[in-house]
Amino acid sequence: MNITYNSPILLIQGINIPHRFIYPAFALLLVPYLIILTTNIGVMLLILMERSLQQPMYLLFFSLSFNDVLGNTVVLPRMMLDIVSTNPSISYSWCVSQAFFSHTYGMSCHTVMMIMAFDRYVAICHPLRYTSIMSPTMVAKLTVSAWSTSIILNSITLGLAVRLTRCRSIILNAFCDISSLYKLSCQDLSINNITGLTHITIINGLSITSVAFTYFRILISCVSKKNKELNRKAVQTCASHLVLYMIMLWSGFLILISHRLPIHNGYRTLAALLFLIIPANMNPIIYAIQTKELRTKIVQILYSKVTQLQ
Repeated sequence: MNITYNSPILLIQGINIPHRFIYPAFALLLVPYLIILTTNIGVMLLILMERSLQQPMYLLFFSLSFNDVLGNTVVLPRMMLDIVSTNPSISYSWCVSQAFFSHTYGMSCHTVMMIMAFDRYVAICHPLRYTSIMSPTMVAKLTVSAWSTSIILNSITLGLAVRLTRCRSIILNAFCDISSLYKLSCQDLSINNITGLTHITIINGLSITSVAFTYFRILISCVSKKNKELNRKAVQTCASHLVLYMIMLWSGFLILISHRLPIHNGYRTLAALLFLIIPANMNPIIYAIQTKELRTKIVQILYSKVTQLQ
């Protein structure tokens, strides 16, 4: 709808929910969001406060939890506000910020997961060399590289979106992303689409290749060593990681496809919620609770709190 030009206020199409389901839908987003904040921030604080946990593996947990809190905080509170609002609108500057941080979160999911997969590969296939390979310096370099890659690529893509002249003021999505910003323009989007698809192809290609390679090597190591305990730990650790990775990967593909095919906005929103909520809720359980040292610290803290209350 060509109703305005370069308006500072945009309208959000949002989620089409019948009035009687507005507050249940609000609660369905609020509860998972509070759980995400509680579990992930709890893991981060525990790692920061306990010197014994300030090791490479736990710093990766910290990075993963921080990314989950960032992505969900950028999207879910605003989405909940739009659900109960009679006239959902957003300023253009905040929409651009939301698009940047939401895409940084999405891309960092892949880059951080690549590091996590490599960490599991070294821990399972080269346990005696783990401390020398995954040194604090190496983890710091990998983490900086993961976040820098996401920030730089998204800055380029978003810069190409911001330069476009706007002829529409409706965000055809439940929240702001770069593809929705493209749709505000009536200009030729060939360069934008090529650049965006190139970045997505690079990140997804590297992600799929690295995860597939590390898990293949883990499988070969387990088969060759024929160690039941090793195989059990590998299956326990890697199976859950792989399930979450597949959920993230396919929901991300669905979001990408839905912007380029005439798919109902509700499916795109559902895919985005799957991408956001499920991994962020499961990561603290899979990577933190299943880790003996971290689990022990959590049990000790909970036990001391119960003792104090008694």
